[in-house]
Amino acid sequence: MTVTLPPPGLAREKARFRELQEGFRQQFEHVFPDPMAPRTVVIIPSLTLDPEILAKISGAHHYEERMLCLLMLLRFPRTQLIFVTSQPVDPIIVDYFLNLLPGVPVNHARKRLVLMSCYDASPVSLTTKVLARPRLVARMKEKMQYPQSAHMTCFNATPLERSLAVALDIPLFACDPDLTAFGSKSGGRRIFREAGIPIPPGFESLRDQGDVINALAELKRMDPNLRRAVVKLDEGFSGEGNAIFDYTDAPQSGSLLHWVEANIVDRLRFAAPAESFEPFMARFGEMSGIVETFIEGKQKTSPSVQCRINPGGKAEVISTHDQVMGGHSGQVFLGCTFPANREYRLEIQEMGARVARLLRGYDVLGRFGVDFISVAGPQGWKHYAIEINLRKGGTTHPFMMLQFLTDGEYDADTGKYLTPTGRARYYFCTDNLENEIYRGLTAEDLIDIAVCNGLHFHGASQEGVVFHLIGALSEFGKLGVVAIGRTPERARKFYEKTVEVLHVESRRHHGYTQNLIPC
Repeated sequence: MTVTLPPPGLAREKARFRELQEGFRQQFEHVFPDPMAPRTVVIIPSLTLDPEILAKISGAHHYEERMLCLLMLLRFPRTQLIFVTSQPVDPIIVDYFLNLLPGVPVNHARKRLVLMSCYDASPVSLTTKVLARPRLVARMKEKMQYPQSAHMTCFNATPLERSLAVALDIPLFACDPDLTAFGSKSGGRRIFREAGIPIPPGFESLRDQGDVINALAELKRMDPNLRRAVVKLDEGFSGEGNAIFDYTDAPQSGSLLHWVEANIVDRLRFAAPAESFEPFMARFGEMSGIVETFIEGKQKTSPSVQCRINPGGKAEVISTHDQVMGGHSGQVFLGCTFPANREYRLEIQEMGARVARLLRGYDVLGRFGVDFISVAGPQGWKHYAIEINLRKGGTTHPFMMLQFLTDGEYDADTGKYLTPTGRARYYFCTDNLENEIYRGLTAEDLIDIAVCNGLHFHGASQEGVVFHLIGALSEFGKLGVVAIGRTPERARKFYEKTVEVLHVESRRHHGYTQNLIPC
């Protein structure tokens, strides 16, 4: 079998993609509501993002494993999954997720799961690797049991994912790549302005170092008391494309522009530890960016609203989170708590809904997040919208796991998540539980440790810990954790116990104390 497709990015490919997307509405209306309907879901967990920024994230190639949460779709007994990765996933990790399936025998689920790999660890995106292997694409088409009710899902949609969807001749449950400018830092500021949502003072669509210098000087002129500003790459993510400029000792006179120009190299501090001035500015020139006021505050949080626009045109809020930020500048995403603070979660939910309705009018499709900076003041909380992540993100997979494991739903009236019995569930999640002493622990070790210490998610109580990024543990000492509890405090305690147990067991593993004690 051969695959013939129009050249990427040309009019014929775009026309076919539009045809596939137009047909997706009918599939969504007839197939998605029926849990017994036959369907094939092709999962491409490619992080098709700036490779230079990805290279600064430890274990980045294992981030494809975050979408293993979609194996929970096998709870629908006539659903087939085709899951493609750069390198084969450890069978123990696959079994770990299959054993979490509620109400479905593992053997039944495994028969409907097709795992495929490029056997390629090179630092390019998975979708690039797949497209470079036409025989693999052909095998993917051959494996589809239900091509007429199939669709592809991915981490983020670029022209590469569009090309792959056309090659497979199936629709893509994600935003048309021609619309992804709405998800850039500059595009987000324009959308927020149109939606009437407050944003930090600043400037967007800046093209080069000269524009950055002018914008930094103008911000200081606008607010003489300004202490710091943020410089952001339009396509940066997880805070890795951000830098802080410090105005300490800046003059108030007309020499301000010259002062910024003379000090920009020394005063610009990057969120990514390995970043430096010249490469950062080179990428700024390639993708453009923004400069905006750094929002100060004694009590400051970073909430996020997760939204979804489905193929039927319905726009809705599906969760709120408080993000856990870290790094020396406090701009690197480390994890999140669900739901967001009850003092303001309904406020940001309403703002997120406004953005979703606006984007629906621009034909945006799929999941996306809206990030805020919120500051407490005498009159309550004030919220500044700072970013639209037009893709799945760090808050996507933990909420999907909660839904799949408990079969509950988000209650928009309270901002809580309720199980079918009406009980609330909360979680604390991180993609960045990282410690050098965890290195050497295998997936099998981790599962044994979790079970022996009462951490493993329990279906009856609907509490416990679910791991992801398991493949990064042995080499990088890095792990993802979703700790679910019936109260926020219990969720946090599950996480803290996980950290404590892993620390003790890792030290045993490396021979610091007695030999491992079997359970």
